[in-house]
Amino acid sequence: MRSLLILNGPNLNLLGTRQPDVYGHTTLADIQRLCREKAEAVGVGIAFEQHNSEGALIDAIHGAKGTHAGIILNAGAYTHTSIALMDALSSVELPAIELHLSNIHAREAFRHRSYIARVAVGVICGFGAAGYPLAIEAMLSHLDRDP
Repeated sequence: MRSLLILNGPNLNLLGTRQPDVYGHTTLADIQRLCREKAEAVGVGIAFEQHNSEGALIDAIHGAKGTHAGIILNAGAYTHTSIALMDALSSVELPAIELHLSNIHAREAFRHRSYIARVAVGVICGFGAAGYPLAIEAMLSHLDRDP
C-alpha cells in the first residue's frame, strides 16, 4: 500500500486556540482524524507528524525517502523563510504539495513568498481543514498520472 507523509510545521499544535479568526477552531487532532478517514476511504497509508523545529521537519522529510510516495507539507511560517526545507524536499526527490489553512496570498505581503512552492507539484491554500483531504486526493492524482 502506498503511503503519504503529512507533515505540519511550527505552531500548528496550537490549532483550535491560536488565532481562531484566521485558523478556525479545528484542532490538529481533528485534522489528523480527517486525514485518516480520507486515507482509509481511498486506500492509502499515512504518517501524520507535527514539529515546531526546522531541523525536525528536515529529518522527517529525509526519513520519507524510501518510505512514502509523497509529502504533504504545511510548513507554517517556515514556508516563507526556509531554504533548508526547500533543499530537503529537492534532495529526497519525492513529490510534495504545499498546504496552508489560510489563503496566504490574502494576508501580509511577507507571506506571499514561498520557498516550498518552488519545489512542490502544487499548492493548496485557503480552504481550512478541508485542504488536507483535498491534498491527499491531489497527491494521489499526481502519483497516478502517466509520466
